[in-house]
Amino acid sequence: MKLFYNLLIGILIGAGAILPGISSGVLCVIFGIYDKLINSVLEFFNDVKTNFKFLFPIVIGIGIGIILFGNILKSIFATYPIQTKFAFLGLILGCVPNLFKIANSKKGFRLHYLFYTIVSFILTLILLVLENQFTTRNFVSTQNPLFLILSGFIMSIGIVVPGVSNTVLLMILGSYEIYLNAVSSVDISILFPMGIGLVVGGLLFLKLAQYFMQNYFSQTYYTIIGFVLGSLLILYPGFEFSFTGIISLIIFVLCFYVGKMFENS
Repeated sequence: MKLFYNLLIGILIGAGAILPGISSGVLCVIFGIYDKLINSVLEFFNDVKTNFKFLFPIVIGIGIGIILFGNILKSIFATYPIQTKFAFLGLILGCVPNLFKIANSKKGFRLHYLFYTIVSFILTLILLVLENQFTTRNFVSTQNPLFLILSGFIMSIGIVVPGVSNTVLLMILGSYEIYLNAVSSVDISILFPMGIGLVVGGLLFLKLAQYFMQNYFSQTYYTIIGFVLGSLLILYPGFEFSFTGIISLIIFVLCFYVGKMFENS
């Protein structure tokens, strides 16, 4: 059962690496595996059997979510963008209360911790503005390997840092369409150099995340909460009282309770 659960989480994290405005890091946090995932990757060889057992279904799920369902997710998001966004809004909001419990679990609540939430929330708003500015722009040749490696490196920030969408960062660079088409067609000439940048950047930022988790646990989680709350604004498509709006609201409520179920798992 745990194997299937981690596989499902991996698939959803893979979806977060494809859909605009969705942060893979946020999904790792709301499913309660963020710090465990960091430690399992960076300390893999300290306990190979345990870490492999934990990571393997998640990695396989991510691969399924990105490669096998790449076209399906793109099609669903294109056909039902409002309903899809409300689904992720419900999923994320359902787990937000637990983030505060986790943040206060070691030292309790401190008023000045809210400063970290406010700063990261504002940073997410800045990213939202940048997304609107750069979504349709493409600055650099798609065939430049160094540019693709840089794109993968920058993309790793959005995967490691909860609430910072890697797709938004790729949009800013002008390489989101390149990435999405490469995933859909499994274009190795694009995915391989991006993968190099992703691995290098991922290890670097995972190490930084581990350091802050170990030394500034509460502050780090309050920062994450700010990113998470900001990502809700990126996702929110607006609401109108119509058939689509009502269906979206129902989906939101259902996914909210699904988020609560993940929180208690």
